[in-house]
Amino acid sequence: MLTFVGLGLYDERSITVEGREVLRDADRAFAECYTSKLVGTTVESLESHHDISIEVRGRAGVEGDPEPILDAAEARSAVFLVAGDPMVSTTHTDLRLRAHERGIETRIVHGTTAQTAAGSLTGLQNYRFGKATTIPFAYRDRPIPESVVHTIEDNRERGLHTLCYLDIKAEEERYMTADVAAERLASELDTLGVVVARAGSSEPLVVADRLSALAEGEFGEPLHLLVVPGDLHHLEREALDTLADTPAELL
Repeated sequence: MLTFVGLGLYDERSITVEGREVLRDADRAFAECYTSKLVGTTVESLESHHDISIEVRGRAGVEGDPEPILDAAEARSAVFLVAGDPMVSTTHTDLRLRAHERGIETRIVHGTTAQTAAGSLTGLQNYRFGKATTIPFAYRDRPIPESVVHTIEDNRERGLHTLCYLDIKAEEERYMTADVAAERLASELDTLGVVVARAGSSEPLVVADRLSALAEGEFGEPLHLLVVPGDLHHLEREALDTLADTPAELL
């Protein structure tokens, strides 16, 4: 059995009760930290809190060499840990399909996602979000990819909000911050943006302003998200005013 367990958003306590029980009963535990990471804890703290040894696998160790994970799941009970919710990333779906090809039973224990947290913290309604996108780090001073701008513009034409995930370079321990993302976007589209920082922690931060203004801000430790709203329902306007201190002229 291979069980995919979502760890939630922030630290070793963010896991669900069901996920905690499955993890503590497992014979082997694996984890990956390249699609996201619990910035409020460490692997060592996870191991201590759940009383289990965790083997961290990089991208090459999951996508290129999944056999140790699959062998463990074929022999006994194995758990694969990911930040947020399993199957949001295609790399996890690929591993699950490989397990099924070998006749290994799989199961998913869900965790809180960045997308649901963004809606909850900002007051923007979940069903009014369109396609999400990722803002990458700059490469050789190239402008922000057209695909990112097109996704946001297409959503806005339909009145929908856009959730922007921010680039992670796990091997370098680099996490894009919202001010950098806002600066990259503002060069093409200087509109209202909403920063969500440290979702899942006891002290998350939500700030809204024009993207060019957010580019000058400081929002503390990662992880950060950036939301570009579309048309606003009156309750969403009230929420952004109350929860994100949004300048009145942008509402």
